[in-house]
Amino acid sequence: MISIGGVIGAGLFVGSGTMITSAGPGALLSYIIAGLLIVLIMRMLGEMAVLNPDSGSFSTYAHQAIGPWAGFTIGWLYWFNWVIIVTIEATLLGEMVNNWIPSIPIWVASVVFPILMTITNVFSVKAYGEFEYWLASIKVAAIVIFLGLGVAIAFGLVPGVEVQSFSTLATVDKFFPHGFMPVILGVIFITFSLSGSEVAAIAAGESENPEKNIIRAINAVVWRLLLFFVGSVAVLIMVIPQGAEELLKTPFASVFDMAGLPAAGQVMNFVIFISLLSVLNSGLYTSSRMVYSLSKKGSAPKFLSRVNERGIPIWALGASVFFAYVFTLFKFISPDTLFVFLANSSGGVTLIMYVFIAVSHIRTRRKIEETNPEALKVKMWLFPYLTYATIAVLFVIFVAQAFIGSMRLQFFLTSILTILVIGSYFLFYNKKEVVPSLAETELKKVNIE
Repeated sequence: MISIGGVIGAGLFVGSGTMITSAGPGALLSYIIAGLLIVLIMRMLGEMAVLNPDSGSFSTYAHQAIGPWAGFTIGWLYWFNWVIIVTIEATLLGEMVNNWIPSIPIWVASVVFPILMTITNVFSVKAYGEFEYWLASIKVAAIVIFLGLGVAIAFGLVPGVEVQSFSTLATVDKFFPHGFMPVILGVIFITFSLSGSEVAAIAAGESENPEKNIIRAINAVVWRLLLFFVGSVAVLIMVIPQGAEELLKTPFASVFDMAGLPAAGQVMNFVIFISLLSVLNSGLYTSSRMVYSLSKKGSAPKFLSRVNERGIPIWALGASVFFAYVFTLFKFISPDTLFVFLANSSGGVTLIMYVFIAVSHIRTRRKIEETNPEALKVKMWLFPYLTYATIAVLFVIFVAQAFIGSMRLQFFLTSILTILVIGSYFLFYNKKEVVPSLAETELKKVNIE
């Protein structure tokens, strides 16, 4: 549920309408391609997480499989990315509250919600997990109801709503009304919006039975991602007429309105609010655990690895909240320059993270097959071919940003930031490696056994 909750957000409830507007029904193909890509990444991450459940997750795996510089780089980039996301979610929550209650300024709500989510994170990891579970449940329930409504409409059980069958959309000019290029561009945008599923692997390090829970989470994510995202977009394509841009601005609410359920459309606004709150909650948890793990490896100030009596890395959590507020301040005082610069710098981090996961997976799998093949409880399909194919697709998507006007700045700023982070490792942290290599870890396991 943490994994599903980390993915389902405004990117589905609102962004799907934007994708359909730009690509037409072909947006369905964009979601299928992007969804399969995330499923493959999650499978690789699950294989490594079962071998070594760790709150540093892919940062630790990159550290062990590629080198300390890799763990340092992706760990700090990922932390920075999530702090930016927390800032954006807090601001959007502030805007929603301001729309509902104009007397409450945007900045007030933007400050209050991170504090509330910090409180849930401070009590215990169980409190975070329970809270995130119920937030995710609301989102999942909304999608299940929406899919049920879509099935009812498709079978003609809802009067007054016409359905565009896929047979009528099967022609090239109707399925790709704006050509095939928007479909490719859609894959790039959707890949960014689908990030968040990896949070489950981070949380697994603090679960009671990580091996069992990781396997369950990975299996659930594989089919639920495709069902929720691809199924929802299929319903939108069938129900909302082509070219109805106004309806696609709030696509889920529009479908409920068309079915004669306007109150349900208003409920969707509440679900979007819950989605933003859920992502903010996950952002504080994830960023705190990542910087905590970096500190444990000697790649961040030592005090950030201190925990309170409940085992919560309180200093790491506080540091993440502090910088989230700093970036929020930038959002209000310089929204079009300084904050845009920061947001674009973190924009491509997701793709870089996926590449590190894939490369770490190849190197980890090779070492485990040589030293302890019985430990492979979860295996990536068609290894190593699918992993190499995934790396190739990720590389193409990342480079493609340089040729898209709206994403060119993001490409260059993220690339520069990555180079700077790598450079800072060799300048300041090159002598501080404290995490044993994967081979050493396996050797210790063998000796213990």
